[in-house]
Amino acid sequence: MIRPGGAIESRGLRWAAVGGEAGDIVVSSRVRLARNLQGYPFPGRASAEDRARVLETVRTALGELSTDDDVELWEMKDLADRDRDLLLERHVVSRELVGEADPPSHAGLALWTDETAGLMINEEDHIRIQALTGGFEVEQTWRTVDRLDERLGELLPYAFHHEYGFLTACPTNVGTGLRASVLVHLPGLVLTKEIRKVLEGIGQVGLTYRGLYGEGSEVVGNLFQVSNQTTLGKEEEELVGHLTRVVGKVVDYERSARSRMLREAPGILEDKVWRAYGILRHARSLGAEEMMNLLSALRLGISLKLLQSPRVETLNEILVFGQTAHLEEAAGAGLGEVEADVARAAYVRTRLQSDES
Repeated sequence: MIRPGGAIESRGLRWAAVGGEAGDIVVSSRVRLARNLQGYPFPGRASAEDRARVLETVRTALGELSTDDDVELWEMKDLADRDRDLLLERHVVSRELVGEADPPSHAGLALWTDETAGLMINEEDHIRIQALTGGFEVEQTWRTVDRLDERLGELLPYAFHHEYGFLTACPTNVGTGLRASVLVHLPGLVLTKEIRKVLEGIGQVGLTYRGLYGEGSEVVGNLFQVSNQTTLGKEEEELVGHLTRVVGKVVDYERSARSRMLREAPGILEDKVWRAYGILRHARSLGAEEMMNLLSALRLGISLKLLQSPRVETLNEILVFGQTAHLEEAAGAGLGEVEADVARAAYVRTRLQSDES
């Protein structure tokens, strides 16, 4: 059953609460499929009337979809600014769907109540089918998206070319329309200065990397989002398998770098980890980027068993709830930069203390 989206509350947080396979290195796995409807211009060239018709067509299809779980649908313009920011900080929506000042007309978000999957509607493409999972679970995440794509494809007239495949607004997505990505934490390769070689290597085999928030975002906290570059001429399973194999090797390189650091410079490594822990446990003001970099050291320390707590899942939660919109939501008011930094430090201190007990 489809119903209007209610309060945002904890929607879109399931991935952060699950460590998953290789969770000390791989934070999350995401798969998106770009799909467009026959007979309508791509969203960037569509009129408001066209976009409204696309939204209603998708809404109708979701209502006819046989599912054991409810689907909630929000039109982005109906959400408060802070709610849109919450969804962005949880990696449920893209910056394009949220918009710069106001969301694009008739942009929507559908989210399954069990949070296994969701749709972005009238973003760059008419539909972006997506799933986000904690840990290194690319193939499982792909299967979730693939099943939903097949069911929606029976109800919606996808734009498809017999030679080129699925037609998309961006030429690099033509073909399968698939974009699979893995958010990996690579402090070992950064500290041993091997990261450039590894990133150049993944570029040579058809992958690319971005920051925490995707295209155009900077790398902070040693977090790299690795994904496929193109989709044309490839099968979905081939793209997913290739990404899985390459990221698996990157994980192995990272583990090797960590072991080497622990063996060759244990004192320096322990000092870095415990200094970060001390600052996070006692700081009275924390900037967002500083928090991310300190959390990186903690995640490394937990992986190497230099710290017994907190849990990896706790660090994932801090990664989300330590961001400004979540701090404002907790405070029930907007926060200036200084106020946000003070609130961030207080939240981190309290969250780490609760994990110790």
